[in-house]
Amino acid sequence: MLLAMAVWDTEENDRTWMTEETLHSLARTVDWDKHRLIVCDNASCRATHDLYQAALDDKLLPFTVVYGDTNVGTARAINKAWRQREPGEHCVKMDNDVVIHQPGWVDWIEDVFDRDPTIGICGLKRKDLAECPWSNNDWYRSTIRMLPHAPGQRWLVVEEVLHVIGTCQAYNSLLLDHIGYLYQPGQYAFDDGLAAIRARVAGFKNVFLHGFEIDHIDPGNSEYTEWKKQYAGEFMATYHQLRNQYQSGKRGVYYDGGFGE
Repeated sequence: MLLAMAVWDTEENDRTWMTEETLHSLARTVDWDKHRLIVCDNASCRATHDLYQAALDDKLLPFTVVYGDTNVGTARAINKAWRQREPGEHCVKMDNDVVIHQPGWVDWIEDVFDRDPTIGICGLKRKDLAECPWSNNDWYRSTIRMLPHAPGQRWLVVEEVLHVIGTCQAYNSLLLDHIGYLYQPGQYAFDDGLAAIRARVAGFKNVFLHGFEIDHIDPGNSEYTEWKKQYAGEFMATYHQLRNQYQSGKRGVYYDGGFGE
């Protein structure tokens, strides 16, 4: 599986330590003989660039860095990495402020896609998310089910939802063949929500994989997180417009990522 991580660390937003924690988490929980990581750097600060080099020098984990000279936003950075996916290869969108506690999660997600190819997006669920089977809100109501298994196979329990938040989410290669790349109207927010809608329109399901815990280590309440909330709010009307266009069929779900495919 191809893991892609977009990074924009600056001296002002003070996120280098989060990127470091995320890289250490990936080093502990992913079998790098099977999978690969591409970091797309959106013109981060020197401290983060030094972090990459130190991690590579210390052989913490193998990864490739694609350096950009400007902040192109999350979706465009992830798309640059996904551009390198091989035929049939699943992809992960990985945020750089996540700690995963149990090893083997990438292999388990590959099993999810193998057992049920109609699952398009499979994420690991943060503890602060509201989805549950007994929710009174249709947007957050979910269904928990066990995937089919043969004798001797491990049990896989997934929670089917409308929307998989983008902290750590994997995309089935079959889905990517249908919808292409991530799309967002600005630099941040709504790429995951729009992808979930596009997946459903294309006939795929969205799920969380149970049995793995992750922590979102961004403490929030900073000038940066407040700016991101305000920035995302400026595109809320555009998000709803796009959502309606996808669901009505007025807008096709395939997006070529700007690569002209």
